Amino acid sequence: MQKAHGTVLVKQIKIRYDQINAMPNFSEYIDFGLGKPHSLEGEFAGCYGVSVTGKIRMILKPVSEDLSPESLKTCDEVILKGVVDYHGQKNEWIIP
Repeated sequence: MQKAHGTVLVKQIKIRYDQINAMPNFSEYIDFGLGKPHSLEGEFAGCYGVSVTGKIRMILKPVSEDLSPESLKTCDEVILKGVVDYHGQKNEWIIP
């Protein structure tokens, strides 16, 4: 991945991953606001997008009953679905 996308992007993904991992639950990560976490719709319904760069986003799926604030307060695990540029006509997957 580093050869294809560069050292800077790889480091930014790792930093964001470490920030998410450092939080005790997903609700606190959302409240802290690093990477402007936002819920997604359509193809990515039930997931959150987290900014890595201007157009690149991590797609995260909280492991919880639902996406209610109460459930996210007990959510201490997320699944990294991938890293993607979902802006424009098509999804360009960096990490599928």
